[in-house]
Amino acid sequence: MSSLRFKAVEEAFRKKAICVEAPGKLTSEYYGKYVFSRKAMSKYLAKDTMEAIQNAVDNGVALHRDIADHVAAGMKRWAMEMGATHYTHWFQPLTDGTAEKHDSFIDYEGAPGGNVIEDFSGKLLAQQEPDASSFPSGGIRSTFEARGYTAWDPSSPAFVLDDTLCIPTIFISYTGESLDLKAPLLKALNAVDKAATSVCQYFNPEVKKVYSYLGWEQEYFLVDEGLYATRPDLALTGRTLLGHESAKNQQLEDHYFGAVPSRVAAYMKDLEFEAYKYAIPLKTRHNEVAPNQFELAPIFGEANLSNDQNLLIMSLMKKVARRHGFRLLLHEKPFAGVNGSGKHNNWSLGTDTGVGLLTPGKTPEENLQFITFLVNTLMAVYKHNALLKASIMTANNAHRLGANEAPPAIVSAFLGSQITAVLNKLENSSSDEAIVMDAKKRLSLGIPHIPEVLLDNTDRNRTSPFAFTGNRFEFRAVGSSANCSSALIALNSAVAAQLVEFKIAVDALIASGKTKEKAIFEVLKEYIKISKPIRFDGNGYSDEWKVEAAKRGLDCETSVPEIYKAYTKPETVAMFAKNGVLSEKELHARNEVKWETYTKKIQIEARVLGDLCMNHIIPVVTKYQSLLLDNVAKIYAIYSPEQAAQLAGMNKSLIEEIAARLTNIKNNVDAMIEERKRCNKIEHEYDKAKAYHDLVFPYFDKIRYDVDKLELIVDNEMWTLPKYRELLFIR
Repeated sequence: MSSLRFKAVEEAFRKKAICVEAPGKLTSEYYGKYVFSRKAMSKYLAKDTMEAIQNAVDNGVALHRDIADHVAAGMKRWAMEMGATHYTHWFQPLTDGTAEKHDSFIDYEGAPGGNVIEDFSGKLLAQQEPDASSFPSGGIRSTFEARGYTAWDPSSPAFVLDDTLCIPTIFISYTGESLDLKAPLLKALNAVDKAATSVCQYFNPEVKKVYSYLGWEQEYFLVDEGLYATRPDLALTGRTLLGHESAKNQQLEDHYFGAVPSRVAAYMKDLEFEAYKYAIPLKTRHNEVAPNQFELAPIFGEANLSNDQNLLIMSLMKKVARRHGFRLLLHEKPFAGVNGSGKHNNWSLGTDTGVGLLTPGKTPEENLQFITFLVNTLMAVYKHNALLKASIMTANNAHRLGANEAPPAIVSAFLGSQITAVLNKLENSSSDEAIVMDAKKRLSLGIPHIPEVLLDNTDRNRTSPFAFTGNRFEFRAVGSSANCSSALIALNSAVAAQLVEFKIAVDALIASGKTKEKAIFEVLKEYIKISKPIRFDGNGYSDEWKVEAAKRGLDCETSVPEIYKAYTKPETVAMFAKNGVLSEKELHARNEVKWETYTKKIQIEARVLGDLCMNHIIPVVTKYQSLLLDNVAKIYAIYSPEQAAQLAGMNKSLIEEIAARLTNIKNNVDAMIEERKRCNKIEHEYDKAKAYHDLVFPYFDKIRYDVDKLELIVDNEMWTLPKYRELLFIR
C-alpha cells in the first residue's frame, strides 16, 4: 500500500500547469454567454413578455401562466442554440447543496410512437414534481407522502450547464411547507424590503424598494488528486481524521498573499473563464493563510442571485479542479493545526434610489438614516445572537470556530472607534443634535514618493463574527461549504422584525406630538443602551471575553445539538411567524434535519476512523513492530547479554511505546464502536445527536493522538497514508 502513496507523490511532482486559453480577447465578449439574462431575453422574448418578467422581478407582481408559455418558448430556443438537449429544475433541498432531475426536450408530436419534436411548455417551466420524501424534510413528508413541487424563481436567471437548461426554483411540499432554503430566503428578503422601505420613507418618500446585498468570500483547499485518492478519510468525509502536523505549516506566514503556484494559477484562470460565462463576477483571487489554501470573491450583488451564483461556483470549482488534476476541499477544517476555511458573508442594504443604508452620509440627515439602520441591525443581532450562531453552525464548522483562526462561537459586533464614539455620544446626548461623521483621515508615511493613505472609519477585527467594515457588516462565521441562505434567512428576518418594531415605536411618539427627528432620536437612544452588550471591539479569542460575554447575557453554548435549539425558542418562532418566513412546524422540522445531519456526519467519521485504524494503522505499525522485535532477537543471538541490552535498548523502548499506543488505539476504537451502537438505538433525533456529540465524538481526539505519535515513529516507507507535508506542499 505504501507504494501507492509514493507513486502518487512522484506523479504529483511531475504534473505541470495546463495551458488555459481565454474564450475571448475581452471578458465582456463572452460574459454571461450561458445565462438567460435580460439581454438574452430581449432577443428571444416579445416586448410585453419582457415587461411582465421585469415587473414580476422588480415589483413582485405574479406572472400569469400564459406569460410562462411565451417565456418557455423563447427560453427553449435560446437554450437549444446553446447546445441544451435537456432541462431541469435546479433547487436547494435541506442538504446545503443543490439538486436536479434532467428531462429531455423531446416529446411525441402526436400519438405515442410517432415523430418526436422538441417541446417545452410554460407548465414545465413554472412547475415540476420531484419526490419530496427522498429529501430531508424533518417529518413533513413521509415515504408514503411523496408529492412535492418545484416552482420557477424568475428573479434568478436560467442558465445552460453542459447540455442542460437549469431553471432556479423553490421546493415546497404538497401541503405548502418549504422543503428548501430558497423559498424562506425569498420570504426573508421580501420582509426586510417592506420593513426597510417603510423606515426609509421617513427620510426619502421616493424610496419604493430596498435590496439586501451579499458579497461572499469563498475559501478552499486544493489537493493533488492522486494523494487524495490514497486518503479514504478525505474521500469519504472531506477532512483528514488522522495526520501529524508537518514540521513546517503556516507558522512563517509565507503563503498568505504569496505568489500563486503555477498549477493553481492555471486552475484559477480556467475557473474565472468558466465563471464569467455564467455571469459570476469574480473579482479577487489569492493565496490564503494555510498551505494549499486559496480564496476567491466576486463583486457584491443582490442576495438571492449572489447566493445562487455561490452554489453554482462551488460546483464549477469541483469540475474545473478535476481538469487540473486537483480535488477541491470545501470542508471547514480539512487539516488539523492549520487554518480552516470560511465563507465571509458581506451583508448590506440599499435602496432603489442608489443609497447604501449602511454607508455614512455627508449630511446630518443622511447620517441619521445611516445610524437608524446601523442601530436597528445591532438590536436585531443582540436579540437573536443565538439564532445567528445556530444559522451557521454545523458539525464541520464547529471544528473551525474559535480555533484562533476564525470568530469564536459567541456572536458579537465590532464597530471600530469612530462609530463607537458616535453611538456613545448619542446615548449620552440630551437633544436631537446633528450627527456628524468624520471624513476619512489622512496618514502621511514620511516617504516622499509614497502618497498619503486614506484611513477608513473603522479598523478590522478578524476575531469578530459580525464586524462593521465601513459600509456593510461582515458575517465572518459562515462556513466554506455552507449554503449562504441559512445565515441570510436568519439575519434578514431578524432585521426586518426589528425595523417593524422601530417603525411602530417612532410612529407612536410622532402621534403623541413629537417631531419625526425627535421621535427617531428617542427610540435610537434607547436601542443603543439596550444593544450595548452585543458591541465588542476587543480580542474575541481571549478567555476573558468568554467570561465577559456570559456576564452580558450572550449565548455561549458550544455544543452543536444544543445550539440548534435557538431555532425553536418562543421569541424566534414568533419572529419568523411575524415575518411570514417560516412557521413553527417548519422550524421544528428543520431542526430535526439538522440533528439528523449532525448525527450522520459524526457517524460516518467514526466509521471511517475505525476502519483506518484497523485496516491501515494497526497492520502497518504491527509489521514495523515485528521488524524491531526481529532486530532485537538477532542482537541477543549475536552479542553477550550485556552488549545486547545496550545495543537493543532504543528498539526495546520503541517496541514498548508502540505496544502501549496500539493498545490505546484498539481499546478506544472498540469503546467508540460500542458507544456508537448504543447511540444508534436512540430514537429522538436531538437525543441521538447529543449522544453522538457527548459520547462518540470525544474518542476522535483520543484515537488520533496515539496514531499521530506513531506516524513519527514508524518507518516512513511503510506508512500508507500521505502525510501532511505531502498533502499541503505538493502543488
